[in-house]
Amino acid sequence: MINEDGGYVYKIDDFVFKSEIFNVLKKLQELGYILIIVTNQSGIGRGYYTKEDFLKLTSFMVEEFKTRGINIAKVYYCPHKPEDNCECRKPKNGMLEEAINEFNIDPKSSWMIGDKLSDIEAANRSGIENTILISEDKSQKTKFCTNSIYDIINIIKY
Repeated sequence: MINEDGGYVYKIDDFVFKSEIFNVLKKLQELGYILIIVTNQSGIGRGYYTKEDFLKLTSFMVEEFKTRGINIAKVYYCPHKPEDNCECRKPKNGMLEEAINEFNIDPKSSWMIGDKLSDIEAANRSGIENTILISEDKSQKTKFCTNSIYDIINIIKY
């Protein structure tokens, strides 16, 4: 949802922010939301790139947000392959539970915004009912579905 999906992106030169993401996250921050990123990174487990590659790219991304006045509180990531059957990989909710506990988050007043159904399923498992799926595929499992990141602001302000 943050960057254009180019497969297993791990190089800064290949990372392209979605054009609307800065305005949307800035507005959510102004509304008082803590911004947390929760991401599956099976490319690490598959050996496509290293944990250090991911952390370097993540540092770049967080710094780019910071230069625009956007604070990313934390980035949680799962480095495992799907077949590892870990508790952190979405659609399981291990990373979300960790964030809820670490930041003392109320799931009922939180939002999960994701571009995959696994994001929404993880949120539902953690009691986060306010969900937005950024996709053209409509789903019964999400509260809201849109194909535009910019719609997020209007949905959350409702």
